[in-house]
Amino acid sequence: MDLQKQDLHAQAAPAGSELRASDAERDRIADILHEALAEGRLTAEEHAERVEGVLCAKTVGELEVFIRDLPAAHRRAPGPSHTPAPRRPTAGAIPIDPDDNVVAVFSSAVRKGRWRAGRRIHAYAIFGSVEIDLSEALFDHQQVVVKSFAVFGSVEIRVPENVSLRGMGGGVLGSFEVATLDSGEPEAPIVYVDGWAVLGSVEARPRRGKVVADILDRVQRKVDKSLRKHLGH
Repeated sequence: MDLQKQDLHAQAAPAGSELRASDAERDRIADILHEALAEGRLTAEEHAERVEGVLCAKTVGELEVFIRDLPAAHRRAPGPSHTPAPRRPTAGAIPIDPDDNVVAVFSSAVRKGRWRAGRRIHAYAIFGSVEIDLSEALFDHQQVVVKSFAVFGSVEIRVPENVSLRGMGGGVLGSFEVATLDSGEPEAPIVYVDGWAVLGSVEARPRRGKVVADILDRVQRKVDKSLRKHLGH
């Protein structure tokens, strides 16, 4: 009888490929397809067809069908689980007023090099161009919002490749493109790009080869501080 119960339980438990797909899993597959389109592995028609299929897929197995012939599906083997960065900042973590304004009106403005990034940065490109390069910036806060407004202009944002990157804005007769990025480091900064591109463009991507070198240092400082507090120093 017990063996029969175990057999019935095994039959009732769905295989991994039969589990219902989540929105996060659909987003992951869509990101892989977008990368494949950018690399020339898929035509625009193939990309559109597969993305439509991803939106209609109900199970994990149905999702995997759309990327099984792409290299990214094989190099992204399951590893240690970690919680992905949230889609939006934590309530109350970001101030209403900007810590920094970068403005270009019929001109260009650049913020790059070794600079200290605030929690909220506003970028305005009106008939001009703004470049915000965070690849060598110092992050005092884990969550950073870059509010970008491009009106007949362009805002270009670059981040280190070991941070998490999220997009929350949109385009009106313009282009708003944010390359979603997930860091495996729980202490890594999260950069949220928000705003609008009106007859202009906003683009945010990682700068390959650039990393936030002080992530582990900050973790060690927290450990040292906790240890000193425990020891009464």
